[in-house]
Parts: sequence; C-alpha cells; structure tokens
Amino acid sequence: MKNLIKSKVLVLVALSAVLFFPSCSEDFLDRPPEDSYSVDNFYQTNRQVASASNHLYSKPWFNFISNVAWPIGEIASGNARTWDARNQEFSNYSITGAHGTLTQAWESLYAVIAQANSVINTLPTAAGPDVSERVLNNSVAEARYIRATAYFYLVRIFGSVPILADNTEYVLEPVVPRNPVEDVYEFIKQDFQFAIENLYDRTMDTDVDAGRVSSNSAKAALSKIYLYEENWSMAYQLSREVIESGEFALLEDYNDLFLEENDNNVESVFALQWTNTGIYSEGNALQSFYASAGVTGFSDGWGALGPSIDLQEAYEPGDERYYATIMEPGAFYPNLNGGYTVPETINLQGTNVGIKKYVIGNPSNGASQSYPNNTYILRYAEVLLINAEAAIMGGGPVSEGVESFNQVRTRAGLDPIQNPDMEDIFHERRIELALELEFWYDIVRRGPEFAIEYLGNVERGPYDNSTTPPTVTSEKNVPTADDLLYPYPSSEIQSNPALLEDPVPYDFDANNGE
Repeated sequence: MKNLIKSKVLVLVALSAVLFFPSCSEDFLDRPPEDSYSVDNFYQTNRQVASASNHLYSKPWFNFISNVAWPIGEIASGNARTWDARNQEFSNYSITGAHGTLTQAWESLYAVIAQANSVINTLPTAAGPDVSERVLNNSVAEARYIRATAYFYLVRIFGSVPILADNTEYVLEPVVPRNPVEDVYEFIKQDFQFAIENLYDRTMDTDVDAGRVSSNSAKAALSKIYLYEENWSMAYQLSREVIESGEFALLEDYNDLFLEENDNNVESVFALQWTNTGIYSEGNALQSFYASAGVTGFSDGWGALGPSIDLQEAYEPGDERYYATIMEPGAFYPNLNGGYTVPETINLQGTNVGIKKYVIGNPSNGASQSYPNNTYILRYAEVLLINAEAAIMGGGPVSEGVESFNQVRTRAGLDPIQNPDMEDIFHERRIELALELEFWYDIVRRGPEFAIEYLGNVERGPYDNSTTPPTVTSEKNVPTADDLLYPYPSSEIQSNPALLEDPVPYDFDANNGE
C-alpha cells in the first residue's frame, strides 16, 4: 500500500478495483493474507460477503492517522507544539500546496474512498444467489459509513472537493471537477442515512462482531454532521436516540479508554482496528510519534509533539483526564510496561511533560509503527457533548443537554455546571478529546472571527529551563481567514486543473445518492 497509492486522483481511481481485499477470517480483527481472489466467484456465502469491508477499518487510513491527523488536529490547533520545521509550519500557518503532509491527506482519504467505492459498487453484483440481502446491505452500509467519514475529513480540511461515487467512471477522465461544500455534506448525510437504515442494530443483533459500526454508530455520526451544519434539532434528536438506545455507555475510568485490553469497549462508537502483525500499515503508528524514547521497547518513541503549555494550563484542578492524557514527571502508570515511572527529565518539544494518551508501551506483540490499539474516530462521550451542545443551542430540552454535559464532567471527577454555555462545551470538548486529532475542526467550525481570535491567542512557545523556575518563551501566531482551509496539493492541481475552477453542483439524481 505504501508504494501503491500514488498522488493523482486519476491513479487512485484506476486502482480502486485492485484495492478490493476480501477476507475469509473468522475473527474480524484478524488480517488474512491479501491473496488473489476472483471477485466473480469469491462472494458466495454470507460469511464471505460479511468480510468484504474488513480492510476498510485499518490499512487505507494508515498514512492519514500516522502523518496527517495530529499535525492538523493538534499542532495547528495549539493543543501541541513541536520544533520539527516541517510540522511547525502547521503552527505558524505557512503551509503551501507543496507540503507533503497535505499530499498524504489527499492520497490517504481518497484511497479510503476508492476502496469503499469498490465494495459499494462491486459487492451487489458479485454476491452469490445464496447470500442474504440483510448481510449484503450491511456490508455495503459499512462501506458507505466509512466513505462518509473520509469525505467528512476531506471537506473540513480542504472545503470543496470532488465527489467520487464510482471510481471506474473516471479511469479515462483526468479532469474531475470539485463539488460545492454543501453538496459534499449532502453526500455524507445520504451515506450515513443509508447506514442507519441498513447496518445491524447491535441492541437486537447481539452477534455483531466487536469493532464493526452499527446503526446507532451511524446515527451518532450523522448527529455530528448536523451539529456542523448547526441544525440543532436534528443533532439533538439523533444523539438522543443513540443515548436512549443503551448501546453505548461511558467507561467508569477515563484512563481505561486507552488501555490495549479495552479496545472496542462500550464507549467506542467507531474506531479504527489495528493489528500486531508487524506488517507496515496494518498497525497503529500513533504511539511512535506520541511516546518518548524508551517507552515502546523499539527504536521509535520519537516524541514528535508535546502537549502545549496552553493545553496543560487548560485543565481544571482535579481533572482525572490529565493523568490519562499528559505524562508529568514522576507520575506512575501501573499498566504501562508492567509499571512505569515517568522520568523527572521528560521534556517533549520543550513542554516539560510527555504524552500518555495512545501510548501503550511495549505490548506482547507489536513492532515499531505497528501497535494493536484502536484509534477512536467517535466516542460515546462525544455523543453526549453533541447532545448537550444541540440542546443548549435550542435543539431540545436544555435540562437533558445539561445532564448529558455533566455526565462527561462527573466521569472526569469534576463538579457539575448547572447552566453551561457554549464556551463551557467548547472547553469540555477540548479536554475530553485532547490529542484525539479533533480540536482544529472544533475551532474552525465556530467561524472565522472566532477562530482567528482564538488561534491568535494560543500560547505555542516552549519552556526556557535555564531559569528557575522555568519561564515561557512566548510564541503566538495569528492566522488569516484563508488559513482555516488548507490548499489543494500542488501535485493534484497539476494533474487535475479543474480544482482551480468554480465548483460544479453534484448530480444527485444521476447518481441516486451513491
């Protein structure tokens, strides 16, 4: 995969049929060899069809999660800082289309879409006559859920992008128009709605594999889309339905969310599923970037980013999430490497602390850049905060939103807030989801005026440890409105100059929402 995915949309389109990897494993989390199956004769049983979407939960996401999601989500937002010149450009808003991380964002997310499209468009005709329609629709719905998730990242990073519903239509067409932002969101909503209607309901279909998305997972995801559109009533309604379904719940201890043994726990709405095969791009590489040297047991542990001073100071006294997110000198973690005490000298990127979240140490099976712990895309705690925001903004009973909001705070060991406002919710989202690759999007969705002022006041500097006590070498960077969306990769513009032309409305009638 690393060398297979090229930089041009056209090439990704042409590869879509090749990148359709079936699995015949009994265990959803196992990754079978990617042997050469014939699509025409493989999908003859329910089990084979159910396996069609397995690969969409991991491998095509590798470059995005490993190399893109944290520079945008955490460094650009000011939750983290770095001295690395390449990634520091996300902090000082000097990114151009030539930046390789943007190319990786585009390639990886369109690779997810290409592979999802292959399932969506190939499976209905490839499935044998004995395959249950329910099984077939569920697999297609999984692919549409994951395709919608990839488009949601694309539209938030780049704005107007091309909607590709069937890659084979563009194999011989190098120029692909981009579509308006509102059309991209409509496409996403239609995918999630299909998923709601066709995915298994885990509250009734109790034999659904752990880690797969469900109908309530799709409701949760769609509620987030409506939140971005400020359709408060629909965001409230769908999040409330998820809450009342009883499928998900908060874990009692926030720290338990990030232990390997708790993958696919009751709080996980959608998470990427990594393995410990040691094969490049099949395992989780976040620990390689987050951990400090010596923690992983391998040559990685690069400490490529550190929790910013701004983030450290944002925690309230007694907030139990701090321990699960940020490593302070002298802190002890009994579940890390059989018991780990953080060195007094820890100092990732001038922050005088380290990162704990997504750091699991040296697992019994794993390798550098290949760890088995899940990456959360959506957690139940966020569903509660979606419900709270939607209610407080007028979408539903405020009392119910306040209750949802305070469930998250109470789990963190904090006192409830009786009348939370939007600033309280914004703060709670920042702390609850810190270093989970999300904060940039929360800032930008509040509009240019808010985002420019907020980002311009974030402290991005390091500590100067030559003084006693250490002092802050202040760094603050003010973006422009244009910096709130990223430029298209230069290589994509060269191969598809239509990206510089006005967006073309998407023909939903011709594509039937697919």
